[in-house]
Amino acid sequence: MTKITLTGHIMVPHQDLNQVQQALSEHIKLTQEETGCLVFKVTQNVHNPLRFEVYEEFIDQAAFDLHQARVKASLWGQVAQNVERFYNVSHSE
Repeated sequence: MTKITLTGHIMVPHQDLNQVQQALSEHIKLTQEETGCLVFKVTQNVHNPLRFEVYEEFIDQAAFDLHQARVKASLWGQVAQNVERFYNVSHSE
């Protein structure tokens, strides 16, 4: 089984910051409850409030793909549609 790890950050447009902050805790909760989610952390950068650090681990590609599909159809997907994403996805045994 190949574990999927996503690391990076997102940049939130200033006009979307309040909505993103309000939706984030539910997004984290729902993701952490997903089957196959090992770790899911999103934290606001202390020096730049528009930047959020992201770290995710899923047990395999299928779990990661299901997460991506759920996110696209979720409230978070709507709220975060203008967010710029800077991610690196890696695979490990």
